[in-house]
Amino acid sequence: MAIIQTHYGDFYGSIETSLEANHFLKNENDSITKRDLAASYNNMGIASAFLYNYDNAVAFYKNAIKYSNNNKYRYIYYNNLSDALLSQRNPKMAQKYLEYAIQDKDYKNKSRALNNLARAKQINDKSYNPLPEFYHALEIREKNNDLEGLNSSYATLANFFFEKDKNKSLEFANKMLKTSIEIRNPEDQLQALQKIINLDKNNYQKYFKRFQEINDSTQIARNNAKNQFAYFRYGIEKEKTKNQTLMAEQIKNENHILKQYFLSAALVLIIIITVLSYRKRQIRLKKEKELEVKNTELKMSKKVHDVVANGIYQVMTKIENQESFDKEKALDELEFVYEKSRDLSYEKLDQINSEKDFKEKISSLIASFKNDETETYTVGNEHEVWSGISPSDFEELYQIIRELLVNMKKHSQATRVIFKFERTGNLVQIQYTDNGIGISGDLIHKNGLTNTVSRIDTIKGAIIFDNKTEKGLKINISFPAS
Repeated sequence: MAIIQTHYGDFYGSIETSLEANHFLKNENDSITKRDLAASYNNMGIASAFLYNYDNAVAFYKNAIKYSNNNKYRYIYYNNLSDALLSQRNPKMAQKYLEYAIQDKDYKNKSRALNNLARAKQINDKSYNPLPEFYHALEIREKNNDLEGLNSSYATLANFFFEKDKNKSLEFANKMLKTSIEIRNPEDQLQALQKIINLDKNNYQKYFKRFQEINDSTQIARNNAKNQFAYFRYGIEKEKTKNQTLMAEQIKNENHILKQYFLSAALVLIIIITVLSYRKRQIRLKKEKELEVKNTELKMSKKVHDVVANGIYQVMTKIENQESFDKEKALDELEFVYEKSRDLSYEKLDQINSEKDFKEKISSLIASFKNDETETYTVGNEHEVWSGISPSDFEELYQIIRELLVNMKKHSQATRVIFKFERTGNLVQIQYTDNGIGISGDLIHKNGLTNTVSRIDTIKGAIIFDNKTEKGLKINISFPAS
């Protein structure tokens, strides 16, 4: 319908119909849909060009090229696009597309591209002589009796000679008029008559009268064309309205049934969700309880290990290594460990209130592991190191250091152990070094070392085991003071 409207001069109606058609062409991956979209956009480009709206024409032709999946039609679209660009006085861009169009083997498209390319070159360069290409295109069209193409060549040559040679321009204008009458193209007849009126001053009245007659009949034909599909459209709209009424009734009935189904389904869904939510909550509470018990057991296990086992081992070390360590003092130490083990049930921490207590407790701890075979040294254990450390963090660190000393005593065979303490800004760094046998192979996290790493995480610190040295072990610990 849109293409027929363009043919009969209903250009606005044609564009409207093409746009309506495009609403049905949604599946752009389908080859037939792409073909029809290309044809629709090309039609809108032609209609826009007749309305002298070349900006829209260019945009429509570019879309036609985009959707075209056939080289034969793509060459036509390239030609149409270049025509619109030439009308915009954009010869360079027109040449770009004509370089594609001129590759066509079809004589009609090739001669048209040749003619347009010569026009583009002349517009771009006023000194360029396009006549050889104009005449070559004319020769191809005459040879193949291409009347529409001949009309285009006559128009081009009449325009070219209009300022240069009035007689030749009039000659080609008359040929254009004769050919356009033969092919019954009123648009071309009007264009030819406009040229002749300006060129043939002796007979301009005759041609002007003829121009008016053709123009009037063309306008009447265009007006009639605007209404040619009115009845057809009315029938479709009437049928559409009837169908929509029937569909509305059907939808209403279906909606009533769907509503009942929906309410039933919603009720069942609510019951299912309620049951599932209850079961999920019960499972979650059970898991939380199990996790709480497990964490409590783990925490208690760690405290028993650190407070009881390591405390007893520390007392044993003192008894073993210090000759002056008497029986009463040993009993006092064990009594202290006993009290501490009782306090585990009440989650009590050591009541340490000052940096001075921190310093002395660390020095005392490290010194307690000194004996005839093993020397222990403490470097940098000053009050400034412990400034701002909370009692809970210190307790964790105390247990870490004791764990390292216990492991040293049990496994390292070291004769020298050094603890170096440093404070840089808010960061406390502790370096442990011994000259023992080190740790061969990959580090194995047994119970004690696992607790050590866990405690380091608690105080947001880091621990690095350096077992790459030739002899001994080096451990670096760092953590924020607050």
